[in-house]
Amino acid sequence: MHPDDVTADAPVLEVGEFYDIVTELIERRFSKNMPHTIRGEIAKVYEKGHLYLDIVDTGSSSSDARRPVLNAHCWTSKWSTIKRDLDRQGIVLKAGTVVSVTGYADLFAAQGKVGFTITAINVQDLVGDMARRRQELITKLTAENIIGDGAHNKSRPLPPVPLKIGVVASRATEGFADFSGQFLDSPFTFALSLVQTLVQGESAPAQIVDALRFLDTAGLDVICVVRGGGSKGDLSCFDDESVARAIASCTTPVFTGIGHTGDTAIADMAAHTMAITPTKLGETLVTQVRDWYGAHVVAPAATVLAASTALLEQETEFLAERRRTMMFAVRDRLYGEQRHLAALATRLTMHYERVVARAEALVTSRQQLLGAYDPQKRLAQGWALVTTNAGATIRSVDDVTEGVDIRIRLRDGHLGATVTKKEGTQ
Repeated sequence: MHPDDVTADAPVLEVGEFYDIVTELIERRFSKNMPHTIRGEIAKVYEKGHLYLDIVDTGSSSSDARRPVLNAHCWTSKWSTIKRDLDRQGIVLKAGTVVSVTGYADLFAAQGKVGFTITAINVQDLVGDMARRRQELITKLTAENIIGDGAHNKSRPLPPVPLKIGVVASRATEGFADFSGQFLDSPFTFALSLVQTLVQGESAPAQIVDALRFLDTAGLDVICVVRGGGSKGDLSCFDDESVARAIASCTTPVFTGIGHTGDTAIADMAAHTMAITPTKLGETLVTQVRDWYGAHVVAPAATVLAASTALLEQETEFLAERRRTMMFAVRDRLYGEQRHLAALATRLTMHYERVVARAEALVTSRQQLLGAYDPQKRLAQGWALVTTNAGATIRSVDDVTEGVDIRIRLRDGHLGATVTKKEGTQ
C-alpha cells in the first residue's frame, strides 16, 4: 500500500492487534471445525514427545530457496495414537516420505509463524506407497540375485557342524535371550561372537551392515541376525536395501531369526536360511549339529556296539566251549597223573627202603671203622696227643721251636711241658 493511500481515519495497530486480526482471518478460513488435508513431501522430521514436520511440495528441490515450507506439528495427545497406528503398519516417517496430513492452520505470534496442527495422517496412502516402494525394491534385488531362490548368500557352503556362530543382535533384548538360550540347554559347545547393534530405528541399518562386514572376516561357521517380535515399524530396518546387499556380499552363510511367525523381511529373503523366530533359529542350528552328531557319531557307535556285542557273544560261547573242553581234558589229565603219581610213589617207597637199608649198613660199617680210629681208644692204649697251648695239633718237630710251652693229652688228663730239645728221626 502506498503511503498516499492511507487515510487519516485508518487506525494504527499494535503488533498484537495485527496478529489478532490475522488469527481471526486464519481461523475463519482454516478453522478447527473445518479441517483441511495437505499433501507434500517430508523435508525434515523431529520427535520429542510432540512430532514436528517440515513439509514441502512433492518433488521440490532443497536448493530452491523460494520453495514453500509448511511447519506442521502434532501434539502428544494426538501423536501417541497416530504413532501406534503407524508402527502397527510398519510405517516410519522420514525425509522423502510423501504424506497427506489433515488438520487446521494456526499462528504462533511470538515467532510470527503460520503453522499447521495435525490431527490425522492418512495411513492408507502411506501403506500403499510403502508397499509399492518395497515391491519395487524386491523386484530390483531379485533381478540382481540379492534375494530370492538365486540369492548369492544361499549358495554359500554351510559347514556340517556350525559351532562358531557370529551374532548381530541387541544383548538386552528378549530375542537374543531366546536365541542364545537354545545353546545353553544343548549338550554341544557353541562359541557365540556377539556384535551388539541397534535393531530398530534409523541408525540400525548402518550398524547392522558394519556388524555383518566385521563378522564375515572372523572365520565363523555362520552369522545370525537376531531380532525379536515387534511392530512392522520396529522391523523396518530389516527391509533396508543396504542390509540386504551386505548379507549378499558375505562369504559366510547368514541365518536370520527376525520377528514373529509370519513376519518376512527383505533381509530374510537375502539370507542363506530364514527361521520364523529367534528361538526357532537357535533350535535350527542345534538340530543341525545334533543330526550330524547322530549320523556320524551315535549311529556308527551303535553299529560298532552291535557288532562288538555280537562278536563278544560269539567269542563268549566259544570260550565257554573251550572251557568245558579244557575242564574235561584237565580232569582226565589229572586222573592220569594221579595214577602215575601213585605208581611212582610206590616205586619211590620201595627204592627209599632199599636206599635206607644200604645207608644203615654203610653207617654201621663207618661206625666200626671210626671206632677203630677213636682217639680215646688210642689214648687208652698209651698214645698221647700233643698240642700247642692254642690247641693246634703238633705233628712234626718242625711245628714247634725250643722253649715253647706245649700241652700233652693222656688217657686220664693233660700235662703241661716246655720244649727243651728237638731231635729228628733222621
